[in-house]
Amino acid sequence: MAERAQGPLSLPDDWPAHPDLSLSLNHMGSFDWDLDNGLLHLDQHALDVLEISAEEYDGRPETLAANVPRAEAMRLDAMVSQALKSGSTHYGAYFRIRRPDGSLRWTHTQGSIRRDGSGRPRRVIGIVRDATQELAESAARVELDDERRRQTSVVESTTAALAHACTVKDVTDVLKESHGMAHLGATSLVMGLLEAGRIHLVADGPEESFVPGTRYTRVDEQYPMSEVIRTLGPRFIESPADFAASYPRLWPHISTLGITSAAYLPLIAQGRPIGALGLLYSGKNGFPPEERNLLVALSSSIAQSIQRAILYEQEHDLAEGLQQAMLPRRIPDVPGARIAVRYRSARQGRDVGGDWYDVIPLPGGRVGAVIGDVQGHDTHAAAVMGQLRIVLRAYAAEGHPPATVMARASVFLHELDTERFATCTYAEADLTTGVVQMVRAGHVDPLLRAADGSCHRVAVEGGLPLGLSAEFGRLEYPVSTLELDPGQTLLLCTDGLIERPGADLDDGMRWLTGLVATGPADLQLLADRLCEVVDERGGDDDVAILLLRRHGAHAPRPGGRLRQHVAQNDPEALRAARHLIRAAVRAWGAGERADEIELVADELVTNALMHTDGGAIVTVRVLAGTGRRLRAEVEDRSSALPRRREAGDAGVSGRGLLLVERLADAWGVEPRGGGKCVWCEFVIPDR
Repeated sequence: MAERAQGPLSLPDDWPAHPDLSLSLNHMGSFDWDLDNGLLHLDQHALDVLEISAEEYDGRPETLAANVPRAEAMRLDAMVSQALKSGSTHYGAYFRIRRPDGSLRWTHTQGSIRRDGSGRPRRVIGIVRDATQELAESAARVELDDERRRQTSVVESTTAALAHACTVKDVTDVLKESHGMAHLGATSLVMGLLEAGRIHLVADGPEESFVPGTRYTRVDEQYPMSEVIRTLGPRFIESPADFAASYPRLWPHISTLGITSAAYLPLIAQGRPIGALGLLYSGKNGFPPEERNLLVALSSSIAQSIQRAILYEQEHDLAEGLQQAMLPRRIPDVPGARIAVRYRSARQGRDVGGDWYDVIPLPGGRVGAVIGDVQGHDTHAAAVMGQLRIVLRAYAAEGHPPATVMARASVFLHELDTERFATCTYAEADLTTGVVQMVRAGHVDPLLRAADGSCHRVAVEGGLPLGLSAEFGRLEYPVSTLELDPGQTLLLCTDGLIERPGADLDDGMRWLTGLVATGPADLQLLADRLCEVVDERGGDDDVAILLLRRHGAHAPRPGGRLRQHVAQNDPEALRAARHLIRAAVRAWGAGERADEIELVADELVTNALMHTDGGAIVTVRVLAGTGRRLRAEVEDRSSALPRRREAGDAGVSGRGLLLVERLADAWGVEPRGGGKCVWCEFVIPDR
C-alpha cells in the first residue's frame, strides 16, 4: 500500500476507499478508518444510517459517542479491540444507535482489518447498515418458533398429565387445572361425551360460558359438537361472522363473551366417536396449518384418555357392584348392642378385593361378628369372599363353637377350586353377660375402646389363615375370651385401615389406637371418621370396619340364660364354657356363691364328658318366681343315672356328687329323650 510521507496525518493514496455502487443501492454506507491517525471517514449513506449530518461530523470516532448509548459503545469497542489484538481479519456486530427523537434503532457494522507485513493493524474498511427490518423479521421467526415449541410443550405436558387420569372427572380436571388450554390461548373449554345417541356436556368453563339447554343435545342438532361427531372431522371457526352464520342457535348465547374464533374437535377412539372437544378463543382469528395439526393431535390424546377412563369406571363399577352384592344388605338390630359397619373400596380399576364384614344373630342373646379379607384385589377375590361369608354364617348359625366355625371354613376354602387364602376374625358375644369369645385366622388384632375413650389393642392368639390351615393340617384355632363391659366398643377391621406408607404393622396399630381414642363418641360418627382418614391418607387397599358396642342399659336381668355346647375331646370348648359360666353368674349377681356355682357346673360337665359318649350341653339360668334361684343343667346322650362312688383316701375321683350335694341347695336327674339332664339349684342374693 502506497502512503504519503508528510507528517503524522499522512493518509494512504487510496484513502478514503470508494464504495461500490451496489452498496448505495442497498442503503448501506461505507467507512474507512485509518488507525494510525484515528480518522474515520463515513460516506453520505453511512451518515444517513447513523442519522448524523455531514456538518456535525468531524471525522473523529469520538463524535459518534452522542449517537451510541454508553453500554452499546463499550460493548462495540471491546469487540473491535479484541478483533484487532487477536489477529482477526474481519469482525461484525449489531449495536443500537440513539435517534434524534431519543428512540433506539438496531444497526449492523462489518469491517475488514488491513495489516502490514508485521501483522500490525493499520486500517479498517467496512460497511454500516440499518438492521431494523432484518432483526424484526428474525425476532418474528424466533417468536414463531418459540410459540410452536411452547404449544408443542403444552400438548406434551397435557398428554403426560392425562396418563395418570383414571376417571372422566380426572381427565376434565387435567384440562381445566393444568392451564394447558390457557397456554394454547383458549379462554373457554367445553367437552361432551356420546351417551345413547345424545351428547352429554361433562365439562364447561368458565361458568358464565354455559349455555342453558345444552347439557344434553342430539347428534342431529345444529351445534358444532354435533357436527364434528357426525362428520368425524374438526371444525375451525375463524371469525364471529362464521360462528353466527354457521350456528345461529348457539351464537346469541355466547356473542357477549367476546369469542372471535373456535376449534371443535371430534374425540375418536378405536375408530368411533366418543365425544367432542371445543376450544373457544378471544382476540384470535384464523388457525395456521401447524396449529390445526397440533390441536388434532391433542384431541387424539384426550380421546384415548377418555376411552381409558370410561373402561376403568365400567370395570370398577362392575367389580364394586359384585362385592356390594356379596356384603349383607342390612345389619340386623341386635338387642343389647349398637353396631356400625363401613366398607370403602380401593379406587384402582378392578382393584376391588375380598374384604367383608358380617353380623350374625344367634340364639340366647348372642351375636356373631365377622371381619375378613380374601387374598387379591379382583372380581375373583370378591366372588370367593361371598362364598366364604355364607359358609361362616351357616356354620355359626348351626351352633358350632367359634374354633369349629373357623376350622370348617378353612376346610371349605381349601376345597374350593382356588389358590386364594383369607384372613379372618370371628367374635361371638353374649350380650347378657358381656363375654366375648374370639378366634383369629392370620388377621389383625381387634381394638377395645372403653367408655371413657381410652383404647388398647386386644392380643388374640391366632392360627393360620383360612385355606392354609387346612392345607397344612393345622386346624387348631385357640379361643381367646374377654369381657365386654357396658359402654365398651370392640373394633374389628381389615389391614387397609392400618397400612401406612413407610410404617410397619405395629406402627399402624399404634396410630389406629390413638385415632380411635380421640375419635367421636358416637359410633356412626367414629366409623365415618375412620373412613375419612383413609381417604385423606390416599389408601389403595379396601377397608372393612365393624364396631360393636355393648349397651349400658342392657344390664343383666332376672331370668338371664346361658347355653353352651361342649364337644368331647375339645379342651378349648371346655375352657371357654368355664369362662362363660364364671362371667354369667357374676353378671347375674350370684355374689359369694359364684365360685360354688362355677365349681359344681364344671364338675357336672366334666362327669358328662368322661362317663358318656358324645358332648354335653350346659345351661345356666336365673329362675323366675319368689326368691332368686339360679339353676345349672348339664345334658348328655346317656340314659345311665349318675351314682356316687367311694373315692378312698388316695383317690383323685369319686367326689363329684359329694361336692354337688354339699354345695347345691337342691339337685336331681331328669330324663331327656335318649339321654338325661343333671341339674342343681342355688339360692342367690336379691339385687
